[in-house]
Amino acid sequence: MLIARSAQEAHLYMDLRACVCGATAFDRQHRLEDREGILVSVYEGTCPQCGRTRSYAFTMNDDRPVPPPAFGGPEPSQIIDPGEFLWVHDEVAEDSGLRLLNTPRDTHHKLRPANVYALAALEEVAKFLPEGADRIPEERFTSERGRETYALDPSRFKRKDIEIALELSRTILAGIDGYTPPQD
Repeated sequence: MLIARSAQEAHLYMDLRACVCGATAFDRQHRLEDREGILVSVYEGTCPQCGRTRSYAFTMNDDRPVPPPAFGGPEPSQIIDPGEFLWVHDEVAEDSGLRLLNTPRDTHHKLRPANVYALAALEEVAKFLPEGADRIPEERFTSERGRETYALDPSRFKRKDIEIALELSRTILAGIDGYTPPQD
C-alpha cells in the first residue's frame, strides 16, 4: 500500500504516473474506505485518452497532515523520490520564471502560487539529504524519471547546490511578496 504524507503528495504521485497509454491527467473521484481498521484514501477515474480505469489507494501516515503547499512533514517521501521532486520544481519554476520575465511587475503576484509550489517541491528534495552528508545517495532515486534527472546532473543533488537553489527560490518569492505597486 502506498503511504502518503498528505493529499497534496498523493495527487502529485498520481500526476507523475502515466496511464499505460501515456496520458497523465485524469479526472479523479475520491473516497475513503475502511480496510481492516485502516483508513484508506482511494482515487479513481477514467483515462480520457484510452478509457481505462485508473485507481490508486493511499494510507496516510500517522503524522498530522500539513497544509498545502507542503507535501509532508520533516521525513522524506516514501512514494516520490528526490529526482521527481526536483523535476517538478524545475518544470514549475521554469514556466513561472519565464512568465515573471515577460509580464509587468504589478502582475507577478498572480504567479505566487506556482512559485510557492516549486519551492515546496525543492524543500522536499532537501529532506533526502542524510544528516552530515554532502549529497543525496544515488540509491534514493527509485523512479525512472528520478534516475534520469539524477543522471543529467548529479551535482544538483549536493547539499551546497540544494541550499543555493532554495535560497534563490526564496529570494524570488520574497521579491514577489515585497513588491508594492506605485501609488497614483
